[in-house]
Amino acid sequence: MPVPPQTLVGSAQDDTHALRERLKTTTAAYSRFVPREFLRLLGIDDIRKIEVGQQVERKMTVLFADIRNFTSLSESMSPQENFNFLNAYLVQMEPVIAAHGGFIDKYIGDGIMALFPDSPDAALRCALAMLKRLDEYNTGRERAGYRPIRVGIGINTGIVILGTIGGASRMDGTVIGDAVNLAARLERLTKDYGVPILISEYTLYCLDEPGLWSIRFLDRTHVRGKQGTQSVYEVFDGDPAPVREAKTRTRKIFEEALAYYHVDDIVTARERLVAYLALVPDDDAARVYLERCEAPAGPLRDQRAELVSIWREEYGFGHGTLDEAHKTLLADMNVLARAINVSALNLTPPLMAQIQFAATRDFMIEKELMQEDQYPFLDLHVRQHERFFEYFNELRHEIEQGEENRVYLGFRVRRFLTGWLINHILSADRHYNHYRAARRRELAHLQAT
Repeated sequence: MPVPPQTLVGSAQDDTHALRERLKTTTAAYSRFVPREFLRLLGIDDIRKIEVGQQVERKMTVLFADIRNFTSLSESMSPQENFNFLNAYLVQMEPVIAAHGGFIDKYIGDGIMALFPDSPDAALRCALAMLKRLDEYNTGRERAGYRPIRVGIGINTGIVILGTIGGASRMDGTVIGDAVNLAARLERLTKDYGVPILISEYTLYCLDEPGLWSIRFLDRTHVRGKQGTQSVYEVFDGDPAPVREAKTRTRKIFEEALAYYHVDDIVTARERLVAYLALVPDDDAARVYLERCEAPAGPLRDQRAELVSIWREEYGFGHGTLDEAHKTLLADMNVLARAINVSALNLTPPLMAQIQFAATRDFMIEKELMQEDQYPFLDLHVRQHERFFEYFNELRHEIEQGEENRVYLGFRVRRFLTGWLINHILSADRHYNHYRAARRRELAHLQAT
């Protein structure tokens, strides 16, 4: 008996509907392994179109979060309990990250690597929300008879390469670049200082309104594989209100103690830290510094980073005018530091004016070159220049107001001016230089063909 045509049509429609549903659920399942946000950043609208080697370069804020002392914690649990514990913790953190515009790139054991494509402020808000969610989670753990857990979070902002790596039968999405390495380094440093959140100076310079956050300078540190040193900042908005208010009120006292430590006046640094801890006894980072002062040959002291202030060959940009401008600017900054060191504050106004003029000229040359080369990260570069002048003006205000502590002032000159310039040359300028060289090779190739 022949099948009626309408039955065949209905059957075909049912099959098509079932196929679409299957494809939809399969795509949704794959998106749990390869985030949709990752594909969107790569410009891919269909997971079937992913290929090895697809990549895009862009500004990104990277967040690393890790459970403190997880190894010792896990040793008391069975493998099944370990998995249950990790999943119970991670399921708390994932929606917080998503709610703040980020997405999880990967889980690394008990660690989380999350990416924020749009805003470092969002990453910072997320970190604080993660700490708040952790407090709620720990309340439930304690009620169940388990000990609370703590996490450390490191945040850095910079230019990364997002793409796919692997082989014919196995590939993965990943993000690579110095910005990723520094974020991971900052997360590890939270353990050394006993603080929950550390950010880089790059993130600090990219924040929309840094003054809205409770942030203080914590240290300058070497990063493996990188020249120079990096400034490290603590974000303490998540501290209990009494501690947060005390840290805010005594921020200058704390930074003065650190200034003495960094110029190797360990005796005065220790005296200042003891006095500071009498005011803020719950400041773990200050206690770490005090331990360094009392055990100068110990492992923590060995990690202290020297501030570089002399011109080195590797700072060269390869562009004669810019290299000379950078050398002149660095020399002027060093003269200012020496004038402050010998208390010749009467010399600082003309020196500050000279530095401002030299920096304005230097930055204008860079901007014109980048516009000519159609540098895609011009806005980020200019933003760093703007932040430099903000901190420069802050320093000038302190000098004009009669700040008398020359050690403190000299240290801030090195941190805000010398340190900023050298890191800017080694990171932002160097990235532009690579782009510029690649663009010229591309243009030469096009002309040759």
